[in-house]
Amino acid sequence: MAGNDQSFTPEERKAMRERAKELKNQSNKAAAEADVMAKIAEMSGTDKAMAQKIHELVKSHAPDLDAKTWYGMPAYAKDGKTILFFQSAGKFKVRYATLGFSENANLDQGPMWPNAYALTKIDAATEKEIIRLIKLAVS
Repeated sequence: MAGNDQSFTPEERKAMRERAKELKNQSNKAAAEADVMAKIAEMSGTDKAMAQKIHELVKSHAPDLDAKTWYGMPAYAKDGKTILFFQSAGKFKVRYATLGFSENANLDQGPMWPNAYALTKIDAATEKEIIRLIKLAVS
């Protein structure tokens, strides 16, 4: 039933509130980045460490991207269009976190290419590959 809060799960209602906040922050880059940092701070363990590292890498290697939340997760956009995002394992109670790229990322490699990567940790080799992907995505 439309308008009946009981028709939505608590998770769905939370997602709607998060989306409303994202829309409100669209024109306020400082508020959007603060929201990303708050989302990262809410994470724990390896999710938190990986999200912080990805944030640092994006800021260092693609400083033109704006931090924002996207479906309640840290994301980075160019001209308002999401380019990449981090999805924590803990939020969805899954085995691994995900580094994903939207259709706005320049990752095209012929008729088929990966647009999401499972992450369990970020070591030196993984960091190097993430940097390469970030640079390619914004090229």
